[in-house]
Amino acid sequence: MSDFIVPVPTAQSETRPWRQEFRGGTVDDRTFAEVAVSIPARISSVDLRLPAELASLSETAIRAISRLDAEHGRTLIPLSYLLLRSESIASSKIEAEEAPIDDFVRALHGAKSNSSATAMAVATGALDLLTSGAISADSISRAHRLLLKDDTGEDHLAGRHRPMQNWIGGSDHSPRGALYVPPPPELVPGLMDDLLTFALRDDIPTIAQAAIAHSQFEAIHPFTDGNGRIGRALAAGILHSRGVTTGITVPLAAALVEVRDRYFGALNSYHLGNAGPVISLWSRSSIIAAEESQLTAHRLAALPGEWADLLGHPHANSAAARVLSYLASDPVFTIDDHENSLNLPSSSANRAVSALMEAGILRGLTSRKRNQIWGAGDVLAELEDLNLRIGARTRAEL
Repeated sequence: MSDFIVPVPTAQSETRPWRQEFRGGTVDDRTFAEVAVSIPARISSVDLRLPAELASLSETAIRAISRLDAEHGRTLIPLSYLLLRSESIASSKIEAEEAPIDDFVRALHGAKSNSSATAMAVATGALDLLTSGAISADSISRAHRLLLKDDTGEDHLAGRHRPMQNWIGGSDHSPRGALYVPPPPELVPGLMDDLLTFALRDDIPTIAQAAIAHSQFEAIHPFTDGNGRIGRALAAGILHSRGVTTGITVPLAAALVEVRDRYFGALNSYHLGNAGPVISLWSRSSIIAAEESQLTAHRLAALPGEWADLLGHPHANSAAARVLSYLASDPVFTIDDHENSLNLPSSSANRAVSALMEAGILRGLTSRKRNQIWGAGDVLAELEDLNLRIGARTRAEL
């Protein structure tokens, strides 16, 4: 993969005094007295100049995403459902949060699940918020509140800029040996205002804007936790605000998770004054994710016909047919959902669900007998397969 150079302002380093707030760690932690913090440069008015080859690559990525959105974003509702969840799963995996698909779906519907599945579920809500409205300080804050609302250790800081110095790597008790020390907390509000001004510009290539906004967000590290997931959601939000996407979220993180070292290396290159690697990685990953999502779109479009065949083409007004039509727009549900949305009595809904289960269309996602969560097995399998295909192509091509 070619190395591109796209100059951006380089972060500066300042030495600041350090003192532990709470006693802990070794004597080296307790006597640690000063730390070199990184001060990201302001980027709101940066002049971006992309090499011709990189500009062409980023435009190819935009076309691939736009085509997927235009052809399927508004008409194929399960695709929107699946891609949003695919992105949140992969984005959580980058942060070492992993869970089986069934656990994740259970968490989405409020059923008891492991902590990683719950983290993935709340990440979906945060991503949905930032890709369905205007980008603002308030929307970022609300997305972060959603992300950390169930974190008993961090919930008091949810949606708030960090009030303390944080760091990445090294000791848990001081910045001793840290890999990266973000700017002091008093600088965060101004840096975030500058970043938002950049994120709302409409005079720069969109992929470059999304990649740089994410990189700058990571450099600022404005929250105590959840910065990676909110930063990637911000990048997806920029694609939406620029009109590249209207009904879908391309699962870019499914590619990034496969090349973590290159991804973090690209973020470091940005920190050192070159945005080329992160723009290139964002562009190539977007192309792979969009193209594999096209295949998923075609597979999903064929499913209702296959399901009807399995059921022997039930009468249009039958409960089974009505549940099938609902399944095409919401592949995970409870009986109560059908009673409320389709105005079906519970007895009719239960008979229809039993028929779909016997045909292999539905499967139960919990061990309980009451309030079962049902899922379309074909759709959940496609969700998993999409991430696997994106991962395989990424490893082979990047």
